[in-house]
Amino acid sequence: MRFYGLALFAGAAVLGACGGGGEKAADTTKAAPPAGAPPAAAAAPGAAPTSTVPKVAATGATKEIKMIGDDKGYRFEPADVTIKSGDALKFINVTGGPHNIAFDPETMPADAKAQLDANMDNKMADLSSPMLMNPNEAYVISFGGVKPGKYTFHCTPHLAMNMKGSVTVQ
Repeated sequence: MRFYGLALFAGAAVLGACGGGGEKAADTTKAAPPAGAPPAAAAAPGAAPTSTVPKVAATGATKEIKMIGDDKGYRFEPADVTIKSGDALKFINVTGGPHNIAFDPETMPADAKAQLDANMDNKMADLSSPMLMNPNEAYVISFGGVKPGKYTFHCTPHLAMNMKGSVTVQ
């Protein structure tokens, strides 16, 4: 009987430490920094991210790119598109998801990378869209303010299956 009481107590302690999924109480305790550590800068509550590049909305045409996974393989259709700066691309999950759109930051100039990243909403990571889980789910990327050049993209879950494409901005 004593073991059950101990197990019950330990379980309650673990659930209490995890918060139990309810509303989170404000943590009013502050841990002391390790000895010799430099003081941490305090962030203002509710402060916005420090990105200096504002989002630029699309002002031109919107081209559609289908994201497909079937017996012919995983692909973007069309895989390569040409647009003007200010246009947008609408990626549509057709089959074989989940899919996403990720740009390789190593292949583009820093200023283009910063603008494209600022134009992408609900990202999983820098230059990476959220996962599109359901058929007909879409994700639109504005190329407003993105300078001319060729930008390669891929679907992260299907990169090994060569699901790649490119957009040339004129």
